[in-house]
Amino acid sequence: MSIVIESLGIRAGDFHLESVSIRVESGGYAVLMGRTGCGKTTLLETVCGLNPATSGRIVLGGVDVTAAAPAARGVGYVPQDGVLFPTMTVKDHLRFAPRMHRWPKDETEARVAELAGALGIRELLDRKPKGLSGGERQRVALGRALAARPAVLCLDEPLSALDEHTRAEMYELLADVRRHTPVTTLHVTHSREEADRLADHVFRLEPTGLAEVARP
Repeated sequence: MSIVIESLGIRAGDFHLESVSIRVESGGYAVLMGRTGCGKTTLLETVCGLNPATSGRIVLGGVDVTAAAPAARGVGYVPQDGVLFPTMTVKDHLRFAPRMHRWPKDETEARVAELAGALGIRELLDRKPKGLSGGERQRVALGRALAARPAVLCLDEPLSALDEHTRAEMYELLADVRRHTPVTTLHVTHSREEADRLADHVFRLEPTGLAEVARP
């Protein structure tokens, strides 16, 4: 599913973005960079439906979703630092989106097992977030976002709090997700290394607007 953002405007209090345009073809991986406070997370949340757009359009897979509810957009979202529910087990996190979409129980459980194997978290299924390492938490958050097979994945600085070794593992995991699913990804980061390792397209958000950055 392609991501097309056309002349998008966003206002949140005194902050505003105007005339932002991005295109990511189906199956592509785009990284959005820029200084702290420039609006990267606000833009990502608007794609997810968590902030309203004041102008322009968001078109996912050829469908205008600018005014659509978050659940109707087919977007999986990993917020910064994962933000897991403290009272839910890992298994319950993976079940959450399929249950919201009213999947049959056997299909939901099969998806949980599939994700647990793919993400290397089988042994964590009955645990709650307290006590999980940073890398484990991010794997669970990624699994929760992918559980209902979204066509678009939005990641907000998913690797920023990880140590070097765990970050390297997550690079491989994200690359593996891309190899085995058709999901189209929009990833916010400050790290050029992440962009170089993962992205097809790199966009930089500046006060003067948004521009695509040439790859080395």
